[in-house]
Amino acid sequence: MNRKKTAWLQIGAMIAACLAMALVEAMWKPGYALKSLCKIPLFLGVPLLFSASGLSSPAKTYVSGWRKGLRLGLPLGGGVFVFLLGAYALLGPYFDFSAVTGALEADVGVTGNNFWLVSLYIAFVNSFLEEFFFRGFGFLSLGEALGPKAAYLFSSLLFALYHVAIMASWFSLALFLLLTAGLVAAGLLFNWLDSRTNSLYPSWFVHICANLAINSIGFLLFGLL
Repeated sequence: MNRKKTAWLQIGAMIAACLAMALVEAMWKPGYALKSLCKIPLFLGVPLLFSASGLSSPAKTYVSGWRKGLRLGLPLGGGVFVFLLGAYALLGPYFDFSAVTGALEADVGVTGNNFWLVSLYIAFVNSFLEEFFFRGFGFLSLGEALGPKAAYLFSSLLFALYHVAIMASWFSLALFLLLTAGLVAAGLLFNWLDSRTNSLYPSWFVHICANLAINSIGFLLFGLL
C-alpha cells in the first residue's frame, strides 16, 4: 500500500486510541493504576503494531540517539521546570486550583497518600508513552509520509485535545483556555526539538522536567510540601 495512504490509517488509529482512552476516562472510570495499564496497548502497542507490519517507519528509528537528545533536552527541560514553577508562583493567586485535588480523588483515586508513587509514574513512564505515541509515531514517523507541516499540526493538536479532554472539569474556563493554548505550544516545541535529532529523546527529557514541575505543584496542592 502507498505510504501516504497508510499514513491516513495511522492518523485514524491515533484518533481511535485517544478516543478509547477518553471513553475509559469518561465511562469506565477505573482507578489510576488500571487506567495506566489501558494506556500501554494503545500508546505503545499501536505504534509497535504499525511498525512491525510495515505500515509506518520502524519504531527503532525514533528511539535511538539518547545522548544527543540528553544534551539538547536537559538544559531546556531545566528552564521549563523553573518557568512552570515561576508561573504558578505568579499566577496561582489569580486562579482557583482547589478543584484539582478533588477531581483527582473522585475520578481516579489519586490522594495525598499515593501521589508520591503516581508522580514518579507520571514523570518517567507516562511521559515516555506519550512521547512515543505523539512524537515518535505521530510526528517523526507520520512526517515522513505526509510532510513535516501536516505532522506538526496534527501531532500538537491531538496532544492538546487529548489532555484537555481529561482535565476539562479541573479548571475554570479561563484557565482551561490558557491550558489548551499552552499544550498546543508545548506540542509544537516538542516536535521541533525531536526534528533536530530525528528521535523522541529531546522532547521526552523536557516532558520529564515539565511533569516534575507540575508534580511539585501537585505536592503543594495536596499539602505534602
